[in-house]
Amino acid sequence: MSAHLGLVTLVVRDYDEAIAFYRDVLGFELREDTRIDEEKRWVVVAPPGARETGVLLARAVTGEQEASVGRQTGGRVGWFLNTDAFERDHARMRAAGVVFEGAPRRESYGIVAVFRDLYGNRWDLLQLNR
Repeated sequence: MSAHLGLVTLVVRDYDEAIAFYRDVLGFELREDTRIDEEKRWVVVAPPGARETGVLLARAVTGEQEASVGRQTGGRVGWFLNTDAFERDHARMRAAGVVFEGAPRRESYGIVAVFRDLYGNRWDLLQLNR
């Protein structure tokens, strides 16, 4: 048996502002944007070159969902954006306005810096040691 993680859901306030951030600021590709009904869309973004996993941007529609926007992992880093060129991507993201919590750190496993998306969710930008 072979399995992989296809999509992970990220609850957002607005489809278009989320698409703009992930596409125009982080450099993700918009893989799909299909209208399901008057209110709901199926929106998938992914880093360039990602083959299997994407992020499903799901607009919050209930009070409980709205309360989770930006806090989906209880303040922990919830997503890990791997790169093969940390310095390039870190500089590009900073120039695009991405907020990093501190300077990059060299760890035993590689180089990492924590950043926040437009809603405050915490992500790692990470280049693993080879």
